[in-house]
Amino acid sequence: MGERLNAGDICKRDVAFVYRSTPVDDAARLMREHHVGSVVVVDETDQGRVVVGMLTDRDIVTGIVAKDVDPGGVRVGDAMSAELLTAREGDAITELLGAMRRKGVRRVPVVDAGGVLVGLVALDDVLEIVAQQLSLVVQAIATGRQREPATRP
Repeated sequence: MGERLNAGDICKRDVAFVYRSTPVDDAARLMREHHVGSVVVVDETDQGRVVVGMLTDRDIVTGIVAKDVDPGGVRVGDAMSAELLTAREGDAITELLGAMRRKGVRRVPVVDAGGVLVGLVALDDVLEIVAQQLSLVVQAIATGRQREPATRP
């Protein structure tokens, strides 16, 4: 059989990101442009973009809009979730899903050994792969049912 899938295999490599100093309303516009519900917050370093947080549409709605705060006056660093789950490229998907469940998150930045952003895994990505695999199982069952009458009259 094939190798186990890992976070690096399924992550999206084109990730919407912002900096701590980015105004929240700019981050919201970026989410809209990219049709995503979150952006990864990074610090620029000599090694690359190091992940320091996440900002979700929920963070904006519950932490800013619901409190009648002007989003243009708030920086991402003040609204982001800094307690962060990240995955390494080699992390097994089954382990990653367990960590996502325990932390109650739907999106996880994927980083290299130096903590530099390389991608993002969302539950939607995992669900798509599981659906493809289930489809293959269904096809195998259907083929077996079709083949049996021909091989065992």
